[in-house]
Amino acid sequence: MPREEFQHELDEIEALLQDGGRLCGRSLDLVLQALETADAARAQQVILADDEVDSIYLRVESSIESLLARQAPVAVDLRLVLSMIHVNLHLERIGDQCVNIAKLALLLPPDPPLPGELLADFATMGHQAQAMLAEAMRSYGARDLAGAESLLSMDQIINQTNHGLARRILSLADDAPSHEAGLRAILIARCLERIGDNAVDIGEQTAYLVTAEFREFTDASRTASV
Repeated sequence: MPREEFQHELDEIEALLQDGGRLCGRSLDLVLQALETADAARAQQVILADDEVDSIYLRVESSIESLLARQAPVAVDLRLVLSMIHVNLHLERIGDQCVNIAKLALLLPPDPPLPGELLADFATMGHQAQAMLAEAMRSYGARDLAGAESLLSMDQIINQTNHGLARRILSLADDAPSHEAGLRAILIARCLERIGDNAVDIGEQTAYLVTAEFREFTDASRTASV
């Protein structure tokens, strides 16, 4: 395969990844609206839109498989292909987390609604997750190491808000409906936290692509400060 054709295929696969990132961003925006307004129609829209995310995931997988069957990329080309495999997986997981939030939103009771403090926490975490996803995909496309590394500090806002949310849930009224809503709120917060984590993972792939060394931005063996 001529070099120009090979590069064109790489560019097409990477463009598909960026399309997947935009679809995940749209799903995240819709599911945050569904949470804020208790809009079942928007929640259902997110669930249905996951087919588009999955379709791009499968197209990227198939394209990479075909490319590897015909080529033996080395050096930066190999790193790009390997990183695209991982980024593709993280985007698919982000799409799944949006679906999980949408399904949980459909189970939340409209009356009484969740306390305003919890909705505010969801908004803080969700908007930060949106910013992180956008920055993760931008820095990947631009091969911007500093931008990728900034995702770690951005993620701290989600983590800190999640800790405060757990304390708010403990203060809910001592009755079964409140407890049930509280448990679902914890699951929603966990999904938002995982979206942030996946954005950080995409940042790690950018660092690998740029430096040729894989390193985790966080060390799970150390106790994180809260």
